[in-house]
Amino acid sequence: MTLPVGWPDGIRLIRFDLLDSTNEEARRLASAGDSGPVWITARMQSKGRGRRGNSWISEPGNLFATLLLQAPHATAAQLGFAASLAAADVVAAHTAPTRVQLKWPNDVLLDNRKVAGILLETVGSGAVAIGIGINLAHHPEGTETPAISLDSAAGRTVDPEDALANLAARFAAWYGTWTSQGFAGLKPHWLKRASGLGKPIRVRLADREIKGVFEDLDHDGALLLRTDTGLSRITAAEVFLGESVR
Repeated sequence: MTLPVGWPDGIRLIRFDLLDSTNEEARRLASAGDSGPVWITARMQSKGRGRRGNSWISEPGNLFATLLLQAPHATAAQLGFAASLAAADVVAAHTAPTRVQLKWPNDVLLDNRKVAGILLETVGSGAVAIGIGINLAHHPEGTETPAISLDSAAGRTVDPEDALANLAARFAAWYGTWTSQGFAGLKPHWLKRASGLGKPIRVRLADREIKGVFEDLDHDGALLLRTDTGLSRITAAEVFLGESVR
């Protein structure tokens, strides 16, 4: 198989025309004993999904890809930050970088609308699947978190294959930072792009919603929320910014 120009060394690539989802294919590979590293991509998905089981619009022209690799489960969630930084780099390569921000824990925003998302799942003993979807050509309408595509925002038609090559290279770079420096190496770069930092946000937990000020990230990537009762450490939640905070 011919690899894209600039593809990182030592990383395999499997392409599909149609899959249920690239994360599910990663799960099947892991069950068969494959722990990567391998990127899986599909032109279309029939059952694409995002965080919390939300469906992911999977029309041809967008990028759908999952990286299967070995990572300690205790710290694997930190790779979501590496993935969001890499996806932000891909989007920023085709528009003004100042228009690209990150929403905790791992969404990429373009003009304050979601342009990319990450779904990280453990898929076996010591293996994780890092699913990344980028709205290159299409985006859903009427979603709770407003969405956008790179084409509609910047008027740029980006080939998914080119975007994948850039994504793989940028993730390899951020992964190298993580392996050598831990989350401390990712944190300042993520915070530079953080949307809502120092501002009021609304956080939806499994059993309630709370409001506060997004103060910082903890040493492991947890969100630190300043409320009337003190500082709360949030490890898993849906975050709402701007007008949706009211």
